[in-house]
Parts: sequence; C-alpha cells; structure tokens
Amino acid sequence: MSARPEILFPLFADVTKLAGIGPRTAKHFEALGVFKPRDLLFTLPHSGIDRNIRNSIRDVVPPNVVTVEVEIGAHHPNTIKGRPYRVSVEDAQTSFQLVFFHARADYLQKILPTGQRRIVSGKVEVFDNIAQIVHPDHILRPDEVDEIPAFEPVYPLTAGLTQKAVSRAAKSVLERAPVLAEWIAPSLKAGQSWPDWHDAVETAHNPASIVEISPRAKARERLAYDEVFAHQVTLALARAKIRRGRGVSSVATGALQSKVLKSLPYHPTNAQQRAIGEIADDLASPLRMNRLLQGDVGSGKTLVALMALLTIVESGGQGVMMAPTEILARQHLETIRPMGENAGVVVEIITGRDKGKERAAKLKALKNGDIHILLGTHAVFQKDVEFLDLRLAIIDEQHRFGVRQRMDLGSKGQAVDILVMTATPIPRSLALAQYGDMDVSILDEKPPGRKPVKTVVLPSARIDEVIGHLKNAIADGRQAYWVCPLVSESELVEWTAAAERFRTLRLVLGDDAVGLVHGQMPSAEKDAAMARFVAGETKVLVATTVIEVGVDVPNASIMVIEQAENFGLAQLHQLRGRVGRGSEASSCLLVYTPPLGDAAERRLSVMRQTEDGFVLAEEDLKLRGAGDVLGVAQSGLPRFRIADLETQPDLMAMAQDDARMLLGTDPELEGARGQATRVLLWLMEQDKSIRLISVG
Repeated sequence: MSARPEILFPLFADVTKLAGIGPRTAKHFEALGVFKPRDLLFTLPHSGIDRNIRNSIRDVVPPNVVTVEVEIGAHHPNTIKGRPYRVSVEDAQTSFQLVFFHARADYLQKILPTGQRRIVSGKVEVFDNIAQIVHPDHILRPDEVDEIPAFEPVYPLTAGLTQKAVSRAAKSVLERAPVLAEWIAPSLKAGQSWPDWHDAVETAHNPASIVEISPRAKARERLAYDEVFAHQVTLALARAKIRRGRGVSSVATGALQSKVLKSLPYHPTNAQQRAIGEIADDLASPLRMNRLLQGDVGSGKTLVALMALLTIVESGGQGVMMAPTEILARQHLETIRPMGENAGVVVEIITGRDKGKERAAKLKALKNGDIHILLGTHAVFQKDVEFLDLRLAIIDEQHRFGVRQRMDLGSKGQAVDILVMTATPIPRSLALAQYGDMDVSILDEKPPGRKPVKTVVLPSARIDEVIGHLKNAIADGRQAYWVCPLVSESELVEWTAAAERFRTLRLVLGDDAVGLVHGQMPSAEKDAAMARFVAGETKVLVATTVIEVGVDVPNASIMVIEQAENFGLAQLHQLRGRVGRGSEASSCLLVYTPPLGDAAERRLSVMRQTEDGFVLAEEDLKLRGAGDVLGVAQSGLPRFRIADLETQPDLMAMAQDDARMLLGTDPELEGARGQATRVLLWLMEQDKSIRLISVG
C-alpha cells in the first residue's frame, strides 16, 4: 500500500478548502504550522472560557469573563476625539457600561437599540469605580443565545488570526473528519476508557469544561496515544527490518574474556554481568543486534564494550568502537589496548590525524584481518576503511545518532551487530521515544571502590575561599578541574571567561601549575594541554564544557563549576562524574551568582541530594522539558502535536509494548487491525514506516 488511502483525502486537501480560509489567511495559518486540514485537526484548544449565562455581572469577581442578559439604556457618543463611545446597560441586579473605541455610532445603535434586550459576553473590569465591558466578544438577541458555546475553546493564535477564524476553520475540519477503523487493541482501549477516534477529535475541539482540556482528559489522552503509537510502530518496523537482515551468529569461547577478567583488580558488578550476558545472547543469535547500553557516569560501560568485542574476536570476526572526539578515542585506546594485549588481541586506532604511509599500513592490516579491534572517531566511516569481517560496531555516542545513521553503520560489514552506548541517563519515556527501535541494557550500579563525591553549593562571594582550598589541595599533591561558565551561546565569550580565570589562578598558584582547554583551540594544542594534565604536570585544568565528555584522570579529586546556575542538570552531573575516579575522597563545588531563580535553585539542591543520574534525569525532564533534555537540534526526537512526554510518560511504554505485539502477530500489517494501523501511519505522516512495510 504505497499510496495514501482515499478515506484520508479530505484531510490532505488544500487548506483553502476550509471555511473562511483564503490564500492570504492560509499564510497566517502556515505560521501556526497548519499547511493542510489534517494539521488543524491536531491543533487543539489550549484553554477555554466559561460563557455560561449568569444572572448578573455580580456573579463573577472582576476582571473576569461574564455572559449576561441586559436591557440597553442610553448611548453616550464620544464628543471629544480619542474618548470612547459608551452604552449604559442593566442586568438583573446592577447597571454597567459597554465601552467601544473607534466605533461607528450608526452601527452601534443598530446592534444595541435602546430599550431592547441583548445577550452580551466579554471581560468585565472596574474603571474609576464603574463596571464596564470593553468591546464585548459577543452581542446577540436573546433567541440567538445558543450560538455562544457554554464553554468556548481558545486556540493558539499567530499574527493575523482571530479566535473566530480558527474556530470556524476547526468546525469545517471536523465536518471533513472521516470515521476510521480502530487501530488500538480492544482490551487496551476498554481498559483505558478511551473513546473512538472520531469522537475523541470532536470532544477535543468542543470541550465542555476546563477538565476536558487537561492532557489526562480521555479524548486528549487517546489522541496523544495515537501519535506515540504511530511513532512506536515506525520504530518497531525499523527494528524488524534490522533484525530481518540476517545476522552472523558469533558465539563466545570465553578464552580471551577469561584472560582479561583474571587480570582485573576487581569483580564486574551484577549490572555489568547482566549486560555482558544480554549482549552475548544477542551476538550468538542469528538475528542482528540493535542494543542501547545506558549507564551512568563511571558505571563501567567500557568493560562491557570490551567483553562484547572479545566475543566477536573469539569467534573469528572484527569489531569497531567509535568515539565522538579524538581525546576519547585515545583514552579508550589507553584502557583497552593493555587489556587486549594481555590476551593477544591486536587493538589499533584510526583518527583524522593518521596520514600517508602510517595510515596506509593500518588500512592494509585492517583489510587483511590483522587488526582485531579498531578504535576511532567519525574517520572510521570513510570509504577507504575496509574490514575483512566486521561483525560488531559500538558507538560511544555523545553525538546522538538517529535511527537512520544506525542503519547506515551496518553497511560496513555483512550483517553488523550494533551497540550504542550513552553515559547520559535518559528518562524512560524519552529513551523509548528516541531508542524505541533498540533493546536496552542498563548499568545501574557503580563498580566497587568508587567513593561518593561530596557536593557543596557556594555563592560567588566566597570564591577566594575556594581558591584557598585549591591551593592546599595542590600542596597535598591533588589535581582539580575548574570549569568556566556557560556565559552564552557564543564560544568566544566562554573562552574569554576561561582565559580570564586561567590568568587569575596562575597568579595565585604559579604559571606551571595551571593549564587551559577550550573549544576554540586547535586539536593538537587541546590534546597537549590534556596530556600534561593527565601526566600530572599541571595541577589545575581550567576548561569550558569541552571537558564533560569521558576524560579519565583518577588523581583529579576536585571539580569547581563556576556560575553553576547556568548549566542543566545533565551537564552538571556529567561534569561531576569527572572526579571520584581515584582512591581520594572527592568534592564538587558548585559556585553560583545570586540571586537564584526557582528552577536554578531546585537544580542545585537536587545535585546536592543525589548522585543517581537516572533520578537527576527524571528531575531534569520535569524542569526543562523533553526538547531541552536531549537538545532538540540533534536529538532525533519526534515532534508531537498533542502528546507530551513530560506529563504522559506512561503512554510511550504502553505504545512500545502494543506496537511490538502487533508486529509480532502481524508483521506485514495485513489483518484488520494492521490495515487500520496503516491508515494511522498515513494520518500521522509516518511515510518512512510505510516504505519499511512495502520494502519488507
């Protein structure tokens, strides 16, 4: 079914087919994100106005909207320019005025004839002790009272659009909305008391009270579910397509793994053992692996990754592990190569720095199968990087890949298994939205010996104390990070702040004791500054946020974050995770500039209370919203019109279970519910997934 079903044609017609929308108004609707009738159908009212008829304006507390029947009294035209036109009126209990600016007297006398009765509705306010309604929203004869809804929905607007225009167009869309076959599983729909789709759309656009506008109202909840369900069906289809690409079964012998595990000074945690087992099962299966390994800072993802790579090598294949930066790729090399060499495994790295003969030699060895494990940056994506038998690709992704790139990665080998690692704990609803096509392993324990980090929150007035504390710590042979403020989006400003702090700290601590790293530096300089710090030559590293990604210096036990109120929770957590990696007790000093806003105060206090990244991630979601938590620009997060991941996190898990179950029983979506789901996919413009079915 590669063409849009006919039943949906009215919703995908030209928007000018709707009542009151001409070519000019259509432009205003576009600014609202409405390009076709379907878009308006999913643009729901965000609030509403109670227009129930009252006995008198005394029944409400001004300023408030009121609807009353009045007798029209005298007209007071504006004799002085700039003064308003006033009309005295009287309801059942009191008199007040209707006020009009720039109005035509003949028009007002026609719609408000003295001595007659009218229904007026608008916001009543008190001005100079006189109650008045300025420009009533509605003026009707008593026999037309039914034309005002008792509860009037309020739509989002943009310049050039009025409530009346949007409301009229929305009514026109509802007249075109077809009755569609049901795609939700009957048991789920009954269990949740959700209405049919058509009824849900009607109710959502014609709420009877403010309660029906809440995300928890059944009609809205159902429409939100439809959106996330369509998204999860798309992810489930992508997952099925990856799995249909037959994998290569790589069964571990344990020979190399046991050598590495014996050489470790500690036992893997239960969480690590569980993840290693889940990955080994995937690799042994003939289906392709597509797994996300989610672990908090310092939970030991590298060991899990190495065990997966060794499984592949034991069964005769090659593995690649890709990091977002060269610093990180080299750090992986320093950790993994010694362990690999212990077991006779050849570990090599390719980055953008490799040139000429050296690069050619590495590429030849890789193609001949003499390199077992390759580490690198995005450079491993290049055309000339060829493997003899690539079976596993691990992405240590600070740059979050979308489904598309994950699928592309697989093209480097016959049927590459994919493992994506992230050190950013993601709330469950977001993880499902972003990685719903993947199976998930979670590392929720810290390896033994990791000491908790003491977190202290201080005002900037005490910065001299902080510097004094640093001076003593350095005298004791310890090292520290000093992260400079996220001043603005401009890296130049951040860099200036870092350069400034670098100068002041050198005056106090000595020229050789302080290093500097920021985003504007050439790579080689950055690497050299990092290397000096890792080697312990410099004692304090002043940095912008480039430092947050995975740098490992066990001797660094102090982290100072300046203007901490400007950082998000996830970032503060990542930065704090740079310390507490050695045997020393570590501390993180969050320095803020008062006064603090509510959200910033909440963030800093949560940081002080917990080191659990998953708890922090859920809190961050509440404080900042889904788009910000993942950084919408590169998050690959779907943009929903109705569903709200912050207030409806449970819908995503429900939809994932339902989508996987549906495709488990009806992989081609041929059954009655499958056919209805195809219509939903077209309705939700999930064209990609429709192609996935057709391609099969």
